[in-house]
Amino acid sequence: MAPLLSMHGIDKRFAGIPALRSAELVVERGEIHALIGQNGAGKSTMIKVLTGYYRKDAGEILFDDKPVEFSSPQEAQRSGISTIYQEINLVPYRSVTENICLGREKRRFGLLDWSAMHAEARGLLARFNIDIDVRRALVTYPTAVQQMVAIARAIGFEAKLVIMDEPTSSLDEREVEVLFGVIRQLKEAGVSVIFVSHKLDELYAVCDRVTIMRDGRTVQVAPMTQLSRLDLVTSMLGRELSQVLHEGRDMADAAGEAREPVLKVRNLAVGRKVSDVTFDVRPGEIVGLAGLLGAGRTESVRAVFGADKPDAGTIGFAGRENAIAAPSDAIQAGMGFCSEDRKLEGIIPDMSVRENLTLALMPQLARRGIVDETRSREIVDRFIKRLGVRCTGPEQRIRELSGGNQQKVLLARWLCMNPKLLILDEPTRGIDVGAKAEILSLIRELAGQGIGVLMISSELEEVVEAASRIFVLRDGRTAAELRGDAVNEQSVMTAMAHGHDNARETAHG
Repeated sequence: MAPLLSMHGIDKRFAGIPALRSAELVVERGEIHALIGQNGAGKSTMIKVLTGYYRKDAGEILFDDKPVEFSSPQEAQRSGISTIYQEINLVPYRSVTENICLGREKRRFGLLDWSAMHAEARGLLARFNIDIDVRRALVTYPTAVQQMVAIARAIGFEAKLVIMDEPTSSLDEREVEVLFGVIRQLKEAGVSVIFVSHKLDELYAVCDRVTIMRDGRTVQVAPMTQLSRLDLVTSMLGRELSQVLHEGRDMADAAGEAREPVLKVRNLAVGRKVSDVTFDVRPGEIVGLAGLLGAGRTESVRAVFGADKPDAGTIGFAGRENAIAAPSDAIQAGMGFCSEDRKLEGIIPDMSVRENLTLALMPQLARRGIVDETRSREIVDRFIKRLGVRCTGPEQRIRELSGGNQQKVLLARWLCMNPKLLILDEPTRGIDVGAKAEILSLIRELAGQGIGVLMISSELEEVVEAASRIFVLRDGRTAAELRGDAVNEQSVMTAMAHGHDNARETAHG
């Protein structure tokens, strides 16, 4: 039997620069197929070409035994292809039922049949073990529930092919298992799934085969059982992962203990989440803030940056105490902050790479309201080259860049300010293994140039790899300071689990 989907020799260029080069993707009927690669490898472009968001420049697409070239995602959906994007693409102030049934509303005697639609919405969500009031507005539910609603909507179209782009990014462990159960149900019903994820464990848990892309090309196609995790990573990167992961580690460890801290936080209290947090950062040092969700990490660094007002404690920066009352003070003093939510609080999607990069620098680039365009271009070109930002040029919209390249632009935004301290909250969230390695390598390089780095990461392996010291927060308090041989995953987990006294004994005893 012919495959459900065959994409052969697909080319796509943007402003003359190739995004896809003779790319291939073949998905069998009733198959769960992984599509992976670094950010910028061409995965999203491939999906957008398939679903009619972009028009291909060359190649052939066969779907369900017919040549196709969809003119829009809506046409693709009517033909049996449903896509669930990483960013939830629903109508927040409409009800759950309206979101699930949007575009295929049931009618009776010419009127909307609300009872039938509510019943369908409840039935679809029951497959995820979710029992909620489907008449309530979607926005009143947590992100994880909204993600499940998006998936339920896609399944409700009775699709032959469901494309899932990072579908677990907002889900906890139990919810992920429920989702995997639904994916397996789809397979049993003969529905194919394209599963895009940078989480290797997920790929091995549900996928039958994998297509690996790099630099716009398909570089490997194989059954999951025939590839080790190392094979996957090295195929994505095109080189040994260890070359990148261990680059410059010595630079982070070499920050001099004798240097006066650029940042001193003592007995900080902020709202309900932070009651007694203490940590410091020296020039040229990477300091990790670790802790479980709700431990107070983000709340602490927002107070340091002046985004939230502390209730108690002291914050000393660059020799001055409690001098930062607002983010503008922090920026002027030499502090940069890449927030946890890149999409919501970082980039401005419809502005260009140049505009996003120079946003914080704009007051220095303008005189009497006129921007010095020559200086602006010089700065942007320099940092695009220095950080290896992959884009068609400074005027490309930042939303068209991969997640890893968007993160590089955000780093460049602060680096062009010559900061003394960079606060990075989850700097590698939502980007793939290769891009993570590049970002971590860049962070170490910055520390090597004397910039203090304060880094939050939920991935223990990442924070242990990068930081020379780690402060562990638990229930809004500093539970431990780890340094030297104590900078390891076991010590961090012990501090998270046992709290103040036991953790301090583990760290120093």
